[in-house]
Amino acid sequence: MTLNFSSSLFIFLFLGSRLTLADSPHYGRQFIGFTNFSAFTNGRGESPDESAFVSPGIATQIKWDELVVSWNADLPKGVVLKIETRAIYPAHSTRFYTMGIWSGTAEDRRRMSVKDQKDNDAEVLTDTLALKAPCDRVRIRLILSGAGNVPTPPLKFLGLSFADKKYEAPVLPPNRTAWGKSIAVPERSQLDFPEGEQSWCSPTSTSMMLAYWANKSNRPELNQAVPEVAKEVFDPNWPGTGNWPFNMAYAGSFSGMRAYVSRFSDVSELARDGPDGHLVVCVGFTEKGDVIVNDPGTRQQIRHVYPRENLVKAWARSQNTVYLIYPQGANIPDDRFGHWDSCKTEYE
Repeated sequence: MTLNFSSSLFIFLFLGSRLTLADSPHYGRQFIGFTNFSAFTNGRGESPDESAFVSPGIATQIKWDELVVSWNADLPKGVVLKIETRAIYPAHSTRFYTMGIWSGTAEDRRRMSVKDQKDNDAEVLTDTLALKAPCDRVRIRLILSGAGNVPTPPLKFLGLSFADKKYEAPVLPPNRTAWGKSIAVPERSQLDFPEGEQSWCSPTSTSMMLAYWANKSNRPELNQAVPEVAKEVFDPNWPGTGNWPFNMAYAGSFSGMRAYVSRFSDVSELARDGPDGHLVVCVGFTEKGDVIVNDPGTRQQIRHVYPRENLVKAWARSQNTVYLIYPQGANIPDDRFGHWDSCKTEYE
């Protein structure tokens, strides 16, 4: 079967043992994660009810021209979080760009991206900061309103996924440890819902992954119906449910869960044990290394096998973007290339 979409993303489970991170090339991608925000400076926002938390300068080990920011927060109703970022060059810094606005509940109607952010330095493409010239420094600002005076931002996790779009990664040797294996991810279709036929692949995939962890961890509250997920991740400025960090912010809002966007360099990383775009769930590999997916864009047969080479071509259109969803403290595989949450943060 061939892939019939122009770009694809993956939601992927991390299953396996934790190993020591060894020095190795990043292959044009790097991920930096935060769970401790004590180094962020606490100040005032533009209005009296706002607090602003500003990070030190963050150094990357690659020159990057795209950044996707993810966050997991437990926000009460009425509290709004704005995530901003600026690139830092030797001669100047860009302005702060808004990467997303997230609120305690969808009913607040404050969850949205910000349109028309474009200048001589960069452009925000809904959820992605695209620089016109590569950079290796960044600063994050978190603006909180409706929370009163709090000493630290109420985030469980903040993830920064950097990519060098011009870097051509070499084809890596296949990782055969997961070949011939698949996992029992519940199968769900966006086509079961008239309003979701064209655009609900992302919340449907997120729903499948949460349902898997609901079964695996005996946590029925994670088993959320597709329309419920779609309601929670809706972005009026997208418009729709395909905002990458919003899907992860929702999945990561559940107690004990971690969820974020990252980008890989090669399809072999999916095997670490464990015109419109489309999102599918990677659930395993055949004995020959072809990829087994749950495809929410189908109805009668949701589980498919896609030839490895076809998948590689389609996935590259999204810069090999993935959703990663797993319980906090899970034993995740060795992060050989610094592409998921096991990297040391380096400040200026």
